[in-house]
Amino acid sequence: MALQTTPIAVTGGEHTAQMFRMMIRDLSRANEGITEGDHLKVTALATPGAGVQIADGSATIIGRVNTVQGSYNTYNIGAATVSISATGGTTRSDMLVLRVEDPEYEGSRDPSDCAYFDVISNVSSSATTVPAGYSAIPLARIDIPASTATITNAMIVDLRKVANPRRERILYPYYALDPLVEINGTSETWRSFPNLTMATIAIPVWAASAKVIFSGSNIRLDDGNVWAGFRFMLGGIEAAQWVNIDDNQGTAPRRTYCEMVETIDLTTTAGAALRGTNAAFISRMRTRSANAGSIGVDATTTFKIDIEFTEGRL
Repeated sequence: MALQTTPIAVTGGEHTAQMFRMMIRDLSRANEGITEGDHLKVTALATPGAGVQIADGSATIIGRVNTVQGSYNTYNIGAATVSISATGGTTRSDMLVLRVEDPEYEGSRDPSDCAYFDVISNVSSSATTVPAGYSAIPLARIDIPASTATITNAMIVDLRKVANPRRERILYPYYALDPLVEINGTSETWRSFPNLTMATIAIPVWAASAKVIFSGSNIRLDDGNVWAGFRFMLGGIEAAQWVNIDDNQGTAPRRTYCEMVETIDLTTTAGAALRGTNAAFISRMRTRSANAGSIGVDATTTFKIDIEFTEGRL
C-alpha cells in the first residue's frame, strides 16, 4: 500500500469513503463501542413481549473484513424494536449486536441500509463477544428459558462497552483548624469526625464509578491505646471499606497516618441519584469496644480526598 497523499481536508482533493473511515478509526483511537454510557441500552418492551427495545445513541464499529477498512460510526434516534424468536423445549441464548455490512467489503446490502441491529441466535450462555469476522459490537445477550416467548429485563445481560470512556480526577485538600477536637469511648458507632463537610464534590452526570483515595495525616492519638476505624461518606453513601487505627503506644501524645481506598458504584439506585449533583464528602470515624484513648485533629492535621470519576455503561 502507498501513502495516501490527499490528507483530510484539502480543498480540491478527492476524499474517499475509506479515508473517512480511517479518520474515524484514528479519532476513536482504534477503539469501538457506544459513545456514552446510556447509549443503545437494551431493555424489555414497555409491555413485555416477543422482542426488546434499544434506546437511542451512537457507536463506533471496527471493520474486520479488511485490515485497512477503518471504522464506522452510526446512530439510533428514538427507541428501536427488535423481535426475538420464542424458544422451544430447551433454553437458548441470543446475542443482539449492532452490525455493519459494507458492500465494498462483504455482502450485497444497499449502502444506505448496511448498519442494522442483528440477532445472533443460539450463542453460548456465557458469550460476551461477537463471532470472529463480524464488523459489529455486542449490545446484549438474552438468556431465554425453555418454552418462552416473552422477554423480560431479567433475561437481558448488558454487554455494551464505552469506546473511549471519560475520566476526571480531582484532588480536594482539607486542613483542620485549632482548637484540638477529640473523640473517645467504646461506642462502636460511626460518627462524622471532624463533624463537618470537608468538600462538596461535583459528580459528573456521565460517571459510572468514583474511585476514592482518602487519607489523614498527623491525626493525634492520646490518653491510652487507641483502637478505632476510619472511612468516609459521599452524598449519604457510606464507604463499605474501612481501615483500622490500631495503636498500642500507651498514654503519650503521638501522631499517625491513615489511608483507605474505595470504589463507589454510581449505577446503583443510590449512586445514580448522585450523578449530576454536588455531594458532601464527610470523614467518618468510630471507636472500638477495646479503645482506651482519644483521637484528635488540630491545625497540624490535614486530609486528602483524591477522586477519579470514570464513565461506563449506565
